[in-house]
Amino acid sequence: MDDDVAKLVAQERIAEAAALACDRGDVRAACDLYERACDWERAARCALVACDPARAMRLAVLARDDELTERVLAALGSDPPGAERAATWIEARGEPAWAARIFEAIGKKAEASRAWERAGNSVRAAELLEALHDVVGAARLLEAATRREPSRWPNFLALGHLLLRYGKTQAAARALQAIPADASERDDALPLLVQALEQLGLDQAAAVARRDLACKVAHPAAPAIAPPRGESARALIYGGRYEVVREIASTAGSRVLECIDTVRGEPVAIKVYTGYGVRGAGRDVLARFERELHVLASIDHPNVVPMLDYFSDGPALVLAFMPGGTLEQMLERGPIAPARAAEIAGAVLGALAEAHRVGVLHRDIKPSNVLFDAAGTARLADFGAAHLGDLSATATAGVIGTFSYMSPEQRNGEPATVASDLYGVGALLFEMLTGERLRAGTSPRLDPLPSCAHRELDPRHDALVASLTAPSPAERPTDAGAARRALTALPWPAWPDTRAAHPKNAKDAPTAGASPGCPPSPDCRVQAGASGAPDRDTWLDRPIQRIPLEPPTLERAAAFARAVHPMLQTVLRVDRKAHEIWLDRPDSRPLDRPLSAKERAELRGALQALHGAGMIHGSIDPAHIHIGKTGNVIVRFSAHCARLATIDDDHRALSRL
Repeated sequence: MDDDVAKLVAQERIAEAAALACDRGDVRAACDLYERACDWERAARCALVACDPARAMRLAVLARDDELTERVLAALGSDPPGAERAATWIEARGEPAWAARIFEAIGKKAEASRAWERAGNSVRAAELLEALHDVVGAARLLEAATRREPSRWPNFLALGHLLLRYGKTQAAARALQAIPADASERDDALPLLVQALEQLGLDQAAAVARRDLACKVAHPAAPAIAPPRGESARALIYGGRYEVVREIASTAGSRVLECIDTVRGEPVAIKVYTGYGVRGAGRDVLARFERELHVLASIDHPNVVPMLDYFSDGPALVLAFMPGGTLEQMLERGPIAPARAAEIAGAVLGALAEAHRVGVLHRDIKPSNVLFDAAGTARLADFGAAHLGDLSATATAGVIGTFSYMSPEQRNGEPATVASDLYGVGALLFEMLTGERLRAGTSPRLDPLPSCAHRELDPRHDALVASLTAPSPAERPTDAGAARRALTALPWPAWPDTRAAHPKNAKDAPTAGASPGCPPSPDCRVQAGASGAPDRDTWLDRPIQRIPLEPPTLERAAAFARAVHPMLQTVLRVDRKAHEIWLDRPDSRPLDRPLSAKERAELRGALQALHGAGMIHGSIDPAHIHIGKTGNVIVRFSAHCARLATIDDDHRALSRL
């Protein structure tokens, strides 16, 4: 960088400095400066001129300039390792289609298939798996796609064609027959369907298919009528009765769709089982799905999300639509009035009382499983982890549920009981009253106390929450009905008190008469270290390092977390309330010896993962390369990096160690 450019940089005239550097032929400096100015397009063009196509690709994708990205893609073949790093980074940024094309360009077919699957192009993903001789994987991928998107006919056509090529004639015929007559894919499906039906000896069905094919040839299909401008055609599923509006949620085992029931004219939620994924063990997920079906069929209660219908093709559950969102979303919006918290907890206890009466344990009470209807009534959902049986006995031992709301006995792998569900409700009530998650320990003391979070709560409210969340099941209420009666017997304030919880300055601090157990620090999970000792996360009893939460630091921490490499210091938590980022604090010392060849190679792998996640470390030195207690090498997090640092700088610094 020459002096004139440096002067402009010192004056924070970054765009002008970049243009000047570009005019004077210093394209690398120009690229760095344009990137710093967030002018991704010019930065990408400079990187391409500087013969750094991998960097140019990342920048072109950020610029969302498809024409430029196509140009860069053609140049990526000269740097396969850089192209692979760029593809990994681009996929992590949420652009799997471009990542897939890069992986294909450098011959990484397995990675390209995975990326195409994420991009929603299951047909191309399956073609690549077939090219890798993974025919079973290709078939499973397409089968999962047909369940996930039951009206996307190219997936059915590709599945039928694949199965027919490899002798699975009956399954091929089923897939091809599912394509409706008005679908454009029907023309391509009919010759294959005729072939499959003839091989199966179904002469009459084959003759019908041949007649359909002859009609298609004699009378080509008229062009489809486009929907009115501003409108988009919506998919119809399950006999054309349900019109898909949008996807609400998706997990490894199921998708939840908001749909319109065209018969009743009302919204519904359809939960579609998608457990037969390429990489999934669908049996366990299907068992959960069938369990939920049986549970919902046996429970009729105003505080349980009702099941309206069931389809074995999928399979799929049709549930009443809950437009009020989840308790998890409500907690994110801010404090909840104690009276509303008690109302929600009482509704969940009412639902559990009915479930327990018919012999069902829920076993996964958590905020995302409490939904609200249009009137704001709380309803319990997701009985997929439920256990059916005689509640005079206990459920099978095993860790089932969500850790933060799981009873101590479940966390220890012991059998779940009625008292385990009550613990989950107590954890919900504690979080609604205090704004904090219940500490995952066995101490009977609540920290903070609910009475510390609201000035009109008193020891009676503390005692109720403590009884629900007692470490021993025997100390909790005898059943959900008893817990609900104890809850409704207390008066609950109808307004939230944001000033009493977690004071941020001295004038808001509680007085000497405040309730005992009130947190002395902004985050009651943290125990400050004394005499040079590290701070500790008291919930999980582990040492932590806390650094200030600033936008640049958060961006670097996010990249550090995405890299996922065993030699990188772990990013544990982003605490936006306390404006902190938590890092793991390993027992280690700064590097004080030469690195072995093996350690150096492993460090290169860690840096490659970090660069692939879009971060340059910028401080590869003995202060940031530590030796753990067991002799392992650890790359410590660096919150800052020189503005013009490059990937090569990291590698040069490593070579000097």
